[in-house]
Amino acid sequence: MKKVSSKLSIIVPCYNEEEAIPLFYPEVEKAKEKMPEVEFEYWFVNDGSTDNTLLELKKLNKKDPQHVHFVSFSRNFGKEAGLFCGLQRATGNYIVVMDVDLQDPPDFLPKMHQLLAEGNYDCIGTKRADRAGEPPIRSFFARLFYKLINRISDTTIVDGARDYRMMTRQMVNAILSVKEYNRFSKGIFSWVGFKTKYLEYSNKERSAGTTSWNFWNLLQYSIDGIVAFSDVPLNIAAFTGLFSFIGAGLAIIWIITRAVIFGDPTSGWPSLVCIILFVSGIQLFCLGIVGKYIGKIFLEVKHRPLYIVKEEK
Repeated sequence: MKKVSSKLSIIVPCYNEEEAIPLFYPEVEKAKEKMPEVEFEYWFVNDGSTDNTLLELKKLNKKDPQHVHFVSFSRNFGKEAGLFCGLQRATGNYIVVMDVDLQDPPDFLPKMHQLLAEGNYDCIGTKRADRAGEPPIRSFFARLFYKLINRISDTTIVDGARDYRMMTRQMVNAILSVKEYNRFSKGIFSWVGFKTKYLEYSNKERSAGTTSWNFWNLLQYSIDGIVAFSDVPLNIAAFTGLFSFIGAGLAIIWIITRAVIFGDPTSGWPSLVCIILFVSGIQLFCLGIVGKYIGKIFLEVKHRPLYIVKEEK
């Protein structure tokens, strides 16, 4: 009987991944062979998939019921809910988060575990060394997002960092203590602190299936990240209103002065319409920023659960 020195919990959120699951499990098992002293525990989270993802997970569970577990949501609650659910159920002293599409290389697992076991780090993260194969427009906006959020937020988020990371139990407990409803895991991983080392690798294509993340989803996700970890947009809205007020005051002084000195010439309506539209646009922009924050507060105070479990095994 082999001697087990530690237990590794693998958290795998899944949404319409019936093609990728049969490829993912054997690849991780290959990495497992290089870690004979480590007991593996799988937690697959089916995030309301509409294909045969749940059927594939049940097959894996039947094949290895001792180590393979799954949770199935009542509907699609999003990847953040899936991550949180998996972290809640993990029982290992080391926990790793992975995507099922094999864009997160399983052969990194032995090295990640070794670095953590040495005790010098609390988390071994990964980041892409390049964005090969990614549409140029997406790469441009991704880099822009990281530059922006790191400039306006006190929480540093590493450019190209993946959710793929192995953490100690202490760090995972800290993450679980963050109970907010509007979750942005990349920011939470950094916000809780702990010493992290990043391993780089070249961008990899999906092993099977198609991604559920489109440009609009990523844009929404990035906005949520900015709102969750910075109040600078609120400051922008406040200063924009202040500068508009000052500008309007100076304009009034100029109009009165001009009328006293040169008389009151008849002004054309186009300029008036342009001014009204300009000021109205600023007001709507500022209201939109404030409304975004209020919307997040609204979701928080309702205290709805992050997810609802339909089936678990």
